[in-house]
Amino acid sequence: MSSRMEEISDYFSEKLQRARSDSAASSSTQSTSSRQHVRQRLAMLLTCVDDLDTDHKLHSQVAKTLDEAFFVCRQIAGRPKKDRFRLYVVTWNVATAEPPDDVNALLQLNSPKKPDLYVIGLQEVRAAPLKFVSDLAFEDSWSHLFMDTLAPLDYIKVSSIRMQGLLLLFFSKLEHVPFIRDIQVTYTRTGLYGYWGNKGGVTIRLSFYGHMLCFLNCHLTAHMNYASQRVDEFEHILDAQNFNTKNTPHVLDHKVVFWFGDLNFRIEDHGMLFVRNCITSQRFNLLWPKDQLTMMKQKEVILQKFEEGPLDFQPTYKFDLNSDNYDTSGKKRKPAWCDRILWRVKPKTSLTKDTTEEEPEKQQQEEREDEFPLKMTQEYYTSKMEYGISDHKPVIGIFRLELRKMYETPLVQLFAEGEWSADFDAVITYRLLQAFASSAWDWIGLYKVGFKSVSDYITYAWVKDDQVSFNEELFQVYMNKDEIPVLGGECVLCYYSSNLQCIVGISQPFKVQESRAAIEEGLVPENINGLDEALAS
Repeated sequence: MSSRMEEISDYFSEKLQRARSDSAASSSTQSTSSRQHVRQRLAMLLTCVDDLDTDHKLHSQVAKTLDEAFFVCRQIAGRPKKDRFRLYVVTWNVATAEPPDDVNALLQLNSPKKPDLYVIGLQEVRAAPLKFVSDLAFEDSWSHLFMDTLAPLDYIKVSSIRMQGLLLLFFSKLEHVPFIRDIQVTYTRTGLYGYWGNKGGVTIRLSFYGHMLCFLNCHLTAHMNYASQRVDEFEHILDAQNFNTKNTPHVLDHKVVFWFGDLNFRIEDHGMLFVRNCITSQRFNLLWPKDQLTMMKQKEVILQKFEEGPLDFQPTYKFDLNSDNYDTSGKKRKPAWCDRILWRVKPKTSLTKDTTEEEPEKQQQEEREDEFPLKMTQEYYTSKMEYGISDHKPVIGIFRLELRKMYETPLVQLFAEGEWSADFDAVITYRLLQAFASSAWDWIGLYKVGFKSVSDYITYAWVKDDQVSFNEELFQVYMNKDEIPVLGGECVLCYYSSNLQCIVGISQPFKVQESRAAIEEGLVPENINGLDEALAS
């Protein structure tokens, strides 16, 4: 026992001497062997601590060290846990083509790891005048395809923006929707000196569990000799886009910015033969030094703020249609990585004493960033060569967001009261779980389970106009029976905030019964649901 005590004494003495110098070491960098070593020491301590006399010189040192260890553990245990989310970004210049038959491979729907969010940026969506007007009224064919594909998997389209051929779509798993808030969209034209929207940028910005994210889909000017102009256009887009909010009025004010699209940067100097030989031999790294975006990043400060994964896939432009062959036309355009996905995590604000005294809001923001950190890692960056409807191949980037949620409670809680059917008016009960700026334009929508977007409701009720009762905690709104589906089905209720431009509460799914009156009058077969299932099988 004495030899064990000597070993423990030596161990603790050594630990106390090194306590200060090792304080900066991060637990995340400890190796597996180091962790095992600590466990062995703890097991030894547990064996010997009962035999340690209170008068022994080590007793106070042991007690102090254990107190410090428990204090650290208590701090760690008391922190809210960090959550991980997968974000899937797509960029594709579709060259005015109609959508393919399916996009399962593009979205990797067979992968066991399902994304929480899909962000899809398209360029050169067909925008002929009559079709463009029709698309604005009824959604374009690309949006329909993505919604039809993702809705059965429990994703809904939360937001979108279209500027002529530029289209940006944001999809989320339904469980996250009440925590996606403060949605704003904007666009900037750069074609024809800013008068035409064939080039430019479209943006969606939002709060995801309190963290401000911004997604910018660009189509910049083409051709080899316009690299500097492309940078100028990007800077113009950043300067021109403003949001109606105090803390993040500009794109670069957001915690994370994704910049992607057909950025049109080319490969300089190298001849066609050398470029194609590098592609054939998959020695892509030989082309990187002459990639214009890589070159411009070395001298343009604005580009240095953005990161990009390695270009370990072949250039995505320019291909013959329905082929993996590069341009065989008379122009024989040189291959290039035109289609890119970059990102920026806002650096931590460094505050001086003068700043904290004059601008206390910035100090509060700094403290909030410390309390709710965000870390982002790119897991995958590649092209999808199997799609041939365009002269560009689509590019995807998969990211892991690790963050501490700033809130985990929806703003509104909803209930469907009693039995629902088209035979009588229905009652919705809701309560505000947190204070927020409600509006007379807020409404509650009735949706089928598996709905595709915010606008895919069956019917809705205005929260003020259709209110029938309220007290300090609960509000009740009625829904007219004539608006309730006769055939019934599984439904949910969603509260839409006009000020926040988003859904802030979703009810549990509930059953709307078939209308008995309609069945008795012979308008609805009594077993219509069973008939539908039989026909489907």
